[in-house]
Amino acid sequence: MFFTEEHELFRESIQDFLQKEVVPNTNKWEENGQIDKEVLIKMGEMGFLGLDTEEKYGGMGTDFMYTTVLLEEIGKTGALGFATMIASHVYLAMNYLSKGGSEFLKEKYLVPSVTGHKIGALAMTEPFAGSDLKNIRTTAKLEGDHYIITGSKTFITNAHYGDYIVAAVKTETGISMIVIDNDMPGVSTSKLDKMGLRSSDTAEISFDNVKVPKENLLGEEGKGFYYMMESLQTERLTVSQLSVGAMQYALQITLQYMSEREAFGRTIDKFQALRHKIADIATDIEAWKQFMHITSYRFTKGEFVVKECSMLKLKTSDLLNEVVYDCLQMFGGYGFMEEYPIARLYRDVRVIPIFAGTSEIMKEIIAKIEIEKVEYKPTYKK
Repeated sequence: MFFTEEHELFRESIQDFLQKEVVPNTNKWEENGQIDKEVLIKMGEMGFLGLDTEEKYGGMGTDFMYTTVLLEEIGKTGALGFATMIASHVYLAMNYLSKGGSEFLKEKYLVPSVTGHKIGALAMTEPFAGSDLKNIRTTAKLEGDHYIITGSKTFITNAHYGDYIVAAVKTETGISMIVIDNDMPGVSTSKLDKMGLRSSDTAEISFDNVKVPKENLLGEEGKGFYYMMESLQTERLTVSQLSVGAMQYALQITLQYMSEREAFGRTIDKFQALRHKIADIATDIEAWKQFMHITSYRFTKGEFVVKECSMLKLKTSDLLNEVVYDCLQMFGGYGFMEEYPIARLYRDVRVIPIFAGTSEIMKEIIAKIEIEKVEYKPTYKK
């Protein structure tokens, strides 16, 4: 209903790429704690990093359903560290540049991001400001033709090995967004040691009187909070797309194991208790996949689907954890062994109900819409 023949041909293309360039390298990246940057160059050459970027900036200019295909298929590989890196680069950092960046910023940062020659990060969270973004403390004081940036950020994907940071800062007129190069004097990053998503680069950032040109301001000064509120629906929808793909991966590897594992003289996929659990899992995945596809299609058509994106982020991230928990149980003791991919997946998925807005914040957004009839409207100027 939502995918054309062209979308399906693209699906085959991305599946082929992922099987050749990502799946064979996932374990190595996990062990090294870093994803080879060459894979981004290859993705850039295939056009995968600029699907919805305008053609004049090197993108493909496709509709958002291509993104839905891309992220669902990446999720199906189970390589969630890689998935997090790609989503953060394209649908966080690049998304802000595409929507609010000046021609100068787009030429300097967006164009090389599309080709994979520059990797971007989005920096909102701070040690004392997570979900309460209005309380950020990182300041940007305008002095002549430059902003002087002072403060810190934490839990920032792509910040350590990346090339630039789209940062939320506090200016005299309110929260603003500004682009900062990683190699600017005064910028330092420290990589964090995480429980899961080991191949994904997550870091703390320190800004010590960093001198940033005034033209690196993204959009209008003081409008940063509204830009973040609008762009978060894209972030939450893309997380849901990855989550739906990851659920399908968990089910696939579990079914494969069950068809091979024998107990009491037969494979365990013949035991009714396990078969009925699989039936429940498959039904839940299919229901939320359909809701995700419908919402992605409405988003493609320009609808402002904040409530639906919040619902999807809330339920798909929680369901993904439930699915992986139940699937690991099917593996028995082997599911606890690192040599089985379900063990890594179990570690990786726990953070998904936390990042891109916690489940508790999603419930509050939905409650505001349903109870107080709060309306969210576009902020970026068209």
